[in-house]
Amino acid sequence: MTQVISKQRVSTHGEVYTNPREVNAMLDLVKNEAERIDSRFLEPACGSGNFLVEILKRKLQVVADRYSKSQLEYERHAVVAVGSIYGIDLLPDNIQACQERLFNIFFNHYFSLYKNKVKPECEASIQFILSRNILHGDALTLQTVATENSPSNPIVFSEWALANGSLIKRRDFIYAHLLDQASHREMPLFSDLNEEAYIPEPVKDFPLIHFLEIGNDQLK
Repeated sequence: MTQVISKQRVSTHGEVYTNPREVNAMLDLVKNEAERIDSRFLEPACGSGNFLVEILKRKLQVVADRYSKSQLEYERHAVVAVGSIYGIDLLPDNIQACQERLFNIFFNHYFSLYKNKVKPECEASIQFILSRNILHGDALTLQTVATENSPSNPIVFSEWALANGSLIKRRDFIYAHLLDQASHREMPLFSDLNEEAYIPEPVKDFPLIHFLEIGNDQLK
């Protein structure tokens, strides 16, 4: 895999991709967390998703090992695994590529297990989660990138957590507030080594929803 798309992108954005071998060597240093289904990972300059792809592969293997005998259980925990992965990048083509790669990792894994039993509703839930978790933004300014159709706004991430049975709880948080509050409290933003983590107030709290209906959440 090439580490450079173009010299211009290296010069302008400092964009150099990390090879899978190096990615996995780094992830092995936090192996337990990388293989915990609900542990959250944020890549603030995610590129096309080299780190996030390898994390998702590890998480989905754990989901399959534990839950593949029940398709519903697999789907439910796969949604949690995908929902635990976050990325930001300045370049829109990287965001599109990252979302597509992560979805394809999920779908290929899902299809290999259940073939013609795969559910479009589950695919839609995964696609919507990725649209909320992999964002076109600037991790330094903590803002989305302005486009012709949308002004720059604070980056907002969604938290996806299993509640009762197959129900998912979604809460939205402003990224800048997460960083500010975590800094003020001298506590980590995400608990990745089982330490206590500060949990700030969400800017929006959504009603419980079945994990197979998350794809309809965009209509609300």
